[in-house]
Amino acid sequence: MINKRLFTVLGILVLVLAFSQCRKDRVVDSDLPSTPIGTPYTLEIPTGFPAPYIPAGNPLTVEAIKLGRHLFFEKRLSADNSMSCSSCHLQLAAFTDGKILSEGIRGLETRRHAMTIFNLAWQEHFFWDGRAMSLEEQALMPIQDEFELDNELDTVVARLSKDPLYQKLFTDAFGDQTVTPVRIGKAIAQFERIIVSANSEFDSVIRLKTKLEFKDLSARRGYDMFSSETGDCFHCHGDLETAYQLSAFGKDLQFSNNGVLSSVQQLNDRGREEVTGDTNHRSQFKIPSVRNAEFSLPFMHNGSIPDLDSLIKFYEKGLHITPKTDPNIAKINGLGRKNWSIAQKADLKAFMKSLTDYSFLTDTNYSSPF
Repeated sequence: MINKRLFTVLGILVLVLAFSQCRKDRVVDSDLPSTPIGTPYTLEIPTGFPAPYIPAGNPLTVEAIKLGRHLFFEKRLSADNSMSCSSCHLQLAAFTDGKILSEGIRGLETRRHAMTIFNLAWQEHFFWDGRAMSLEEQALMPIQDEFELDNELDTVVARLSKDPLYQKLFTDAFGDQTVTPVRIGKAIAQFERIIVSANSEFDSVIRLKTKLEFKDLSARRGYDMFSSETGDCFHCHGDLETAYQLSAFGKDLQFSNNGVLSSVQQLNDRGREEVTGDTNHRSQFKIPSVRNAEFSLPFMHNGSIPDLDSLIKFYEKGLHITPKTDPNIAKINGLGRKNWSIAQKADLKAFMKSLTDYSFLTDTNYSSPF
């Protein structure tokens, strides 16, 4: 009798575990096709840019991009229906939010400043610490983060599945109306990949050479300074060094400890080290693009630098030189200090302003579809 009961209990446990595993599998992925279908979308690659990173399992399509655009601006992704991805990524602010630290639902502050969203098709790591290896992975993280949208993917799936609009959008993009987390991540990633910024005055003068000279010759002097040891900006943001990304690029130019944190402050935010466990990566953060810097302030992962004047002053004399500071920064006079003239700082600022892409800031293809 005891054996019979024992076998019965064991049988029930096996069934429960099997059922639980099936449910888990359905939430994480689906047995349904997750590769987008529909009209192929050709991403226009700016002259001088390298080939973009587009996963074979998520080819760009008009329909999936349309779905992703809706999802990016969809407030039902948040637990209380109050916020969307776009709440912390405003187009007129180069898809940042202008705040020192971003705020999630219920006004909770996030740990770091919101990053810009453009030219992500040419990036390999995402978030300041690079913890996401793909846009597909990155897209789902803020939804679940307790300080951001603080929602469950099951809840998002249930909400969207009931809406006739999304039933059609998912059918158009994936062949049927089933909503899954994988499909949500792929669609948002597609929309983010097609957001491109490459139409600044800098692009016209330097990259394309369709314009003979900068309108303000101070910007030319600033570019020359930026690209030389005098300004020493080119190591991380050089046009030729980064294939015009002016940001993280390639295998060896992804993360840097630029001296924004003291040794003590580095213990509170270890940056890339938190992902890799390597102390050599202490407080290294992803190198952001200086494109559209005029509109993407405040700067740094912690939003500690409020404007362009403060940014230039920081790189002139405000660095923390620690054992973990990037050698290219720490080498300056051995102290991380420069003595730029007032005119030189004005030139740098003029050049930074020449990196503004006004068409990107107002392109309706990137704005809310609602």
